[in-house]
Amino acid sequence: MLEEFPEPLTLATLAAFLSGWIVAKIGAYIGRKVRARNQDPRDVRIRSLEADVRVAQSAIEKAKAKLQETAGELSETQKILKERDGALTRREQTIDQLRADLKDSVKKTRELREELALRATENVRSEVKLREVETELSVVQASTDLLATGVLDFMTDSDEDDVQVFKAGG
Repeated sequence: MLEEFPEPLTLATLAAFLSGWIVAKIGAYIGRKVRARNQDPRDVRIRSLEADVRVAQSAIEKAKAKLQETAGELSETQKILKERDGALTRREQTIDQLRADLKDSVKKTRELREELALRATENVRSEVKLREVETELSVVQASTDLLATGVLDFMTDSDEDDVQVFKAGG
């Protein structure tokens, strides 16, 4: 189809199209400049506020995500704290029980020491009495031996009274 049209016509069409495109671009550029100068300040303020809203919405979305993350961490921390509180409570109960057992053991130990001291005192007293009895028995044995050998036969009646007093007192 291009062959039917002469070459200058094609070039003229192409040049017209290109010049129209350039004129449209220049017109749009000038129109933007004119509109920018004649713009209503309220429109500028509205666009600025819309941009601020978009920024605030993205910040809100980020804050919500961070809040959800923090809430998850908080719930995990609360679970850990509950577990630790339970463990501490059990340990405190064990400590209280051990303290009570220790007090009972100390009380029993003191009672046993007192009883042991009493028994030791009784043992010493019984040993002293045993020695006294042994001493008295040896004295009686010696007196009996003396009587048996006849050493005391020559004593008078007054001497026998002294011997009897000695036996009763000793």
